Amino acid sequence: MRLSMTKTLILALMSILLAASLMAFPQEALEGSVRGLEIWWNVVFPSLLPFFIVSELLIGFGVVTFIGALLEPLMRPLFRVPGVGGFVWAMGLASGNPAGAKITARLRQENKVTRIEAERLVSFTSSSNPLFIFGAIAVGFFHNASLGILLALAHYGGNILVGLLMRFYGREEEGPINFKEKPKKTRITDAFKLLHKERLKDGRPIGQLLGDAVQSSVRTLLMIGGFIILFSVLNKILSLVGIVALLAALLSFILAFFHLPTELNAALISGLFEMTLGAQMASETNKVGLLEQVIVASFILAFSGFSIQGQVASLLAETDIRFKPFFIARIIHGFFAATLVVLLWEPVYMNQQSTSNEWGAIPVFVRETSQTWFTSIWDIVILYGPLFTLLMLSLFIAITARKKLLQLK
Repeated sequence: MRLSMTKTLILALMSILLAASLMAFPQEALEGSVRGLEIWWNVVFPSLLPFFIVSELLIGFGVVTFIGALLEPLMRPLFRVPGVGGFVWAMGLASGNPAGAKITARLRQENKVTRIEAERLVSFTSSSNPLFIFGAIAVGFFHNASLGILLALAHYGGNILVGLLMRFYGREEEGPINFKEKPKKTRITDAFKLLHKERLKDGRPIGQLLGDAVQSSVRTLLMIGGFIILFSVLNKILSLVGIVALLAALLSFILAFFHLPTELNAALISGLFEMTLGAQMASETNKVGLLEQVIVASFILAFSGFSIQGQVASLLAETDIRFKPFFIARIIHGFFAATLVVLLWEPVYMNQQSTSNEWGAIPVFVRETSQTWFTSIWDIVILYGPLFTLLMLSLFIAITARKKLLQLK
């Protein structure tokens, strides 16, 4: 009881201090809020919404059950999760944070995975999408598309290692592993029958399913936008009151232990709260080597920042999935991703640079053409993202209003 009261007192004091800080620094709070809104409006909403809608449709049409039946022999022995985990993994990789958590929570609500399986699954299906890594980080921040390959290999390779490690999580609750029992293989015809049965079980017509998919996806993205704005403001306020500087001083000892320049501590602290800002600060840090900048940026991308973790916690709160395994997995993923950057620096990045120098001007053209489509897609998202966001929010309002009017009749 005393511990609970202490927790209540701490939370109340933190809320009061935050409110007082907002009143003391209204201009800076507004700037932080606008920055968070721009990130959500221009990039996050238009890049995530299509994947969210498609994932809802695939679940409703039974395609996830179909994929899960086929991937069971692969996902079960490797990661100790059902075959549907392959769908979550693919969608999480393609669309980025927090799609893996959203789909995992949905599968848990439909009892397609157990709680332990869901906790394993959400731990290694949380990742940044390739467009963000290549377009925003490599090209936008570091102005070096070659780093995109290195960062992607470290990021997704680290996630695979986390998945292999998390397969041992929850053994006490599930019981011992039966290595003699082979996963059941499902024929395509049987998987298709499961797909048909799942679609009939859902029962919603296509129009209703599409409307529900849009509504569910937009609601989730509105929640995500709130978290992005909140943590953008929080990061700004903490910098003004000196807490970021204090944490940076404490973090200097950790950076020194790993033989990293202490000049990167401010970027790392900012990245713990909001990964986009942290990665940008790491790329702009002077008097440090490129390798050290990429190591810190890779750790920040894998840790995801408290902003992303808050979004995931909010999604998982709708189920019985515990947040603690996900948080621990993010720390492990951060160290895995940073270590992989060190191991892959020579064979992947430096070897690529030396090959380019040997071939002279030809590889420059090759590199430019190979990175064009990533850069072009990113430019399209930035250019037309706000218009897409506005149109989809208008559609969401129209669908919601129509449902309310039908309920009143």
